[in-house]
Amino acid sequence: MANQIPKPLIHGLLALFVLSTALGSSDVPFIVAHKKASLTRLKSGSERVSVSIDIYNQGPSTAYDVSLTDDNWPQTVFDVVSGNTSKSWERLDAGGFLSHSFELEAKAKGIFHSSQALITFRIPTKAALQEAYSTPILPLDVLADRPPEKKFEWVSVLTN
Repeated sequence: MANQIPKPLIHGLLALFVLSTALGSSDVPFIVAHKKASLTRLKSGSERVSVSIDIYNQGPSTAYDVSLTDDNWPQTVFDVVSGNTSKSWERLDAGGFLSHSFELEAKAKGIFHSSQALITFRIPTKAALQEAYSTPILPLDVLADRPPEKKFEWVSVLTN
């Protein structure tokens, strides 16, 4: 008697084939966004947060009317001191890259959790606005009590 292939395996392979064909033939942008933030202590009681968001189009077609919104920084905790928390571009070509940055000043001490930035864009084949989200950032310990860095001691240790 010949060995028969189990029906669930055939159905699974058929589903994978259909899915890969659908994904492989789609001619839409694929937006990937990476959000990062860093803290800079200016003086005692003052700290800046530098935020940058890199947006990549990994898809085979252009994204139009690209907008970035990162308004998850409460005004009770942060002031915008440089740049804007939102930005728009006319287009992001396939394989293209956009970057946006802004700087905030912390007004309150504590651990802050920022959510993802929102990227919206249009594609010619669909009327609805498309959405993508950036990666989240790690919690920021704003105005934390940190021991002072001893940079000059490190230099003397390294040069000896």
